[in-house]
Amino acid sequence: MTDQPDSTGLGTSGARRFAPAAQRNRQAILDVLSRVLPPRGLVLEFASGSGEHAVHFACSLPSWRWQPSDPDPDSRRSIDAHAAAEACSNVLPALDLDVTAPEWPVLTADAIACINMVHISPWAASEGLFAGAGRILPSGGVLYLYGPYKQNGRHTAPSNEAFDASLRQRNSTWGVRNLEDLTALATQAGLALREVVEMPANNLSLVFAKT
Repeated sequence: MTDQPDSTGLGTSGARRFAPAAQRNRQAILDVLSRVLPPRGLVLEFASGSGEHAVHFACSLPSWRWQPSDPDPDSRRSIDAHAAAEACSNVLPALDLDVTAPEWPVLTADAIACINMVHISPWAASEGLFAGAGRILPSGGVLYLYGPYKQNGRHTAPSNEAFDASLRQRNSTWGVRNLEDLTALATQAGLALREVVEMPANNLSLVFAKT
């Protein structure tokens, strides 16, 4: 079954929110990040949600500064509360950042992470993500994506196909994206697809790099 966060399944403790999917997939994602990220630098994360991923990754990769962001104020409060609870000093205060904006308040980053966003957002969000990555990443800088994706126009599992249908029913601008369409956006922005990693629950890690 596709491992996706769902706002109806979030638990809370004070300001902190908890997503079961984040607990399940965080180590598998960290294993990939630990291998593909440079030794140190600043990671800008979009759609940080509850903040569990940001804090887990930052605490596990102390040579990195982690800049989380989310347009939802409750999510930003949760992110900051998780960072405070774990005393994780390399997590920066969460930003209100619109991925579709023509300019971002973060002018440069060594890597960008985006987990479970592109299918729960309009296509314009993916366009903005890649365009912005092309602007702020240095040569060799990494753009990391995680989630369900179609390949050659086909779903990789029946559960992903059902999930795609449910997304489009909820919002006609959402949906599981085709890997080749994302790769085309990357090419336009001066990035190249370096690696596709199969992940648990029929998800993929996509590793792009600035050329």
